[in-house]
Amino acid sequence: MAQPAFLFPGQGAQSVGMAGALCDEVPAARELFDRAAEQLGFDLLKLCVEGPAEQLDATVNSQPALYVASLAALEKLKRDDPATVEACVATAGLSLGEYTALCFAEALSFEDGLKVVAERGAAMQDAAEAVPSGMVSVLGLEVPQVEELCDQCRGGETLQVANLLCPGNTVVSGTTAACERIAEAAEKAGAMKVIPLAVAGAFHTPLMQPAVERLSAVLDEVELVTPRVPVVSNVDARAHNDPNEIRSLLVKQVVSPVLWEKSLRQMIDGGVDSFYEIGPGRVLRGLLKRIDRKFPSEGVEA
Repeated sequence: MAQPAFLFPGQGAQSVGMAGALCDEVPAARELFDRAAEQLGFDLLKLCVEGPAEQLDATVNSQPALYVASLAALEKLKRDDPATVEACVATAGLSLGEYTALCFAEALSFEDGLKVVAERGAAMQDAAEAVPSGMVSVLGLEVPQVEELCDQCRGGETLQVANLLCPGNTVVSGTTAACERIAEAAEKAGAMKVIPLAVAGAFHTPLMQPAVERLSAVLDEVELVTPRVPVVSNVDARAHNDPNEIRSLLVKQVVSPVLWEKSLRQMIDGGVDSFYEIGPGRVLRGLLKRIDRKFPSEGVEA
């Protein structure tokens, strides 16, 4: 019997135009956006479809937009292939996507999840604006090499590995100056490619510490229950049943590296035989191919 896992994208997967055709085709998808508009007080679908890009890309908007768009794509899969949804044995989401995964696993209601991600996006945006900072993707070097470069280029500022995505793809986060130093050093060290990411700041580092208190406060206001399907945590690449444990890991997640490769290997070792990327973009399928080519993956795009 098939044992699929569902993967939900994180910030950066958004693009202007997303979710428009999906909402025209799937009434349940549009209904999610209507509920979101009522809760947020603005037309989230209009922002997704029409942009402008700089507004959609702002952390405060992109996080709720991706959360709702990914759950809207899930509604399409529920309609077209309910058996696969029923068969899902594990789920995970990249950073912001972890909240989408928890909502799919019924650990968190749609409204409560939206409330948290809206506050998370606003808090992370504020923390990012407090200190000029960013993220850089380093391709073609091993993790120990990247860690060594961080040590060499830190210069007393914040600079650390933030996302361990797949073999040869490591994202570092830090102050703007430190990111510029490591970009140059990584190229000299033989990196295949160095890509500054279009994000507001140094996510998954201590520079996000100002967001922790706000995130913790809003998470305390919502009900979290044991997930119906195992949800693999970004922080330790393990699934957790205890809602209080999940809550504290979600807070820790904003200042801790994302162990994405380890999370997928954990699911594979647990018996998962195929993956579905549910939501905008195709980044997660690309990472999966680099982790293990033999696993089939499909996209359900928003």
